[in-house]
Amino acid sequence: MADNRTMAQLLQAPTEGYEDAIVIPEINANFELKHGLINLVQNKQFFGHDKEDPHAHIRYFNKITSTMKFPNVPSTSEKLCLFPFSSRAAQFGLRNEPSSDRINMMTCKSKFINKFFPPSKTTNLRNEITRFQQRFDETFYEAWDRFNDLLRACPHHGFSELHQLDTFYKP
Repeated sequence: MADNRTMAQLLQAPTEGYEDAIVIPEINANFELKHGLINLVQNKQFFGHDKEDPHAHIRYFNKITSTMKFPNVPSTSEKLCLFPFSSRAAQFGLRNEPSSDRINMMTCKSKFINKFFPPSKTTNLRNEITRFQQRFDETFYEAWDRFNDLLRACPHHGFSELHQLDTFYKP
């Protein structure tokens, strides 16, 4: 089949495939994101640096978005509208998603966590928890706080409470 496009048409950049990966379900209400709400979500923006905790970012985002309610607007729609404003790194990551892979809030959070908390990071933190020892110059309470910080850094560590206590109190 012959291509009957002119040279000018052939040289034009394609315009398909630039749809947003996040698709907001149709909202049958008068709904508008206010600047104050966007600023609140952007207050603790996630940039994707190594020392940043994506789980803490999701907890903060959920805390902020759980305080708002718009009449006749599903909370998932509100969250989907706001999430790209909460993270420069998430915006970049979601822009790279194929437009055919439409994202809901659960997959949005899942993709975000998987991008910024890969399995290797989980393995490293689990090993650090397993090898935990109180430092010579550290008080019991300082050690306990440090141990709990490690557990919070990897909320899906999978260690039972008994295993955690055994690890902390091991000789």
